[in-house]
Amino acid sequence: MNRLAIIKSCYQRSAINIGNWTADLSLLFLRLLAARVFYMSGRTKWNGLFQFNEQKYDLFMYEFFCPEPVREGALQLCNPETLDYEEGSAIVGVIKALAVSAGIMEILLPLLLLIGLFTRFAALGLLAMTLFIQLAIFPEWSHWWNPAAWWAVALFAVLSIGPGRLSLDRVFGLDSVKRSL
Repeated sequence: MNRLAIIKSCYQRSAINIGNWTADLSLLFLRLLAARVFYMSGRTKWNGLFQFNEQKYDLFMYEFFCPEPVREGALQLCNPETLDYEEGSAIVGVIKALAVSAGIMEILLPLLLLIGLFTRFAALGLLAMTLFIQLAIFPEWSHWWNPAAWWAVALFAVLSIGPGRLSLDRVFGLDSVKRSL
């Protein structure tokens, strides 16, 4: 065996060992990264256990779905001329339901991601929220590159590779697919 072949063989064995050692830790860090962002956002929507922060209705109604100035390409649910909602309109009820649903999902899904239980489901839900935020609320490239792309990359990796061995999914045999990074 020549020296180049020996160096190549040593490098390949080292790369495999390092990859095996760090893969599960990398997946854990990706889960923690995504979970923290959404969990911290979710916490702002609650004043306590089962006590939704009603000030967040205004965030959804006026910052997200009726911003001033109007964001080009964003989903606008209010009257574009008055930048307000019709009194008693059904859309206000829908927006309030979306606000509470987002508050629940931003707590529940990150906790599942954190402990690695139903991890792919949690990652898919948070990825869907990320894409909705990007496409409907903040459809600018600057928002995509910072921060949405980071969330999407972390969530796509967990979704495609799985939670890794440091998860309850692996403990309970829910996700035994063994893939490498």
